[in-house]
Amino acid sequence: MTNFTISDEVRAIGLRGSYLIAKGLRNTHESTEFSSVRQEWINQILPYLNEDQIAGNLVLAGFRELHCRVGVSNRKHISSPENMLLSLLRTGTVPSISLLVDIYNYVSLKYCLAIGAHDIAHVSGNISLRMTSGTERFQPLGYDKTKPIGKGEYAYIDDDNEVICRLEVRQVEKTKVTLDSSECFFIVQGNANTSCELIMNACTELIELTSKYCGGEFHYLHKCLL
Repeated sequence: MTNFTISDEVRAIGLRGSYLIAKGLRNTHESTEFSSVRQEWINQILPYLNEDQIAGNLVLAGFRELHCRVGVSNRKHISSPENMLLSLLRTGTVPSISLLVDIYNYVSLKYCLAIGAHDIAHVSGNISLRMTSGTERFQPLGYDKTKPIGKGEYAYIDDDNEVICRLEVRQVEKTKVTLDSSECFFIVQGNANTSCELIMNACTELIELTSKYCGGEFHYLHKCLL
C-alpha cells in the first residue's frame, strides 16, 4: 500500500476522519495491564449507560445521518461504536479479541468513533474511500462467502475492487488483524457531528496505547483538518 485517497463525493456527505499506517507492530493475545485499564473504564461508565443515552449521543447520531444520506437502513447497518456500546449495555463486558484489536475497540468506545485496523499484507495496492458501484467484492468478517453490496454506499476499497470496510459497520476477512499482523492501516472515522479535535485526541490515545503495548511506528496518511 502506497496511497490513500478520499473522493469528493464522500467528503460532500460530511464524513471526516484521520488515517494512519503503523509498522513494526507486535500483536499478542492480551495484556493484563491493559485489560485492567479497560475494565476500570467499563466499571466507571456502565452504571450510567442506557439506551436513551446511546440513542441521544450526537456522534452516534451523526453516523445514522450518514447512512440516511446514502440510503442505507439504520436498522440493518449500525455503526461499530454504537453496536459495541449496545453490546456492552446488554452483557456488561467487551469481548477480548487480541491486544491490538482490544486497544482500538477501547478507544472507539471511549470516543464513540469508528476505529478499525487492516492488515496491509493483505491489501491489494492502494485504498480509496469512495462511493460503491455495486460491483465490488465484499466478504464480511466471519463469513466464508462474499455478500452483495449496494450501489451508492461509501466504503474503503483496494485496487482489486475489494471492500476492506463497508460504511463504518463491517470489516472483512481479507484484511482482518491477526497475531501475525505487523503493519496496519488504521481508520479513525467520524461524521459531520464530530469535531476534528475529538478525532485527533482519539488518534493520540490510539497511538500512545498501541505504542506502549504493541510497539510500532505510526505516520499519518491523512489528518482531519482542525
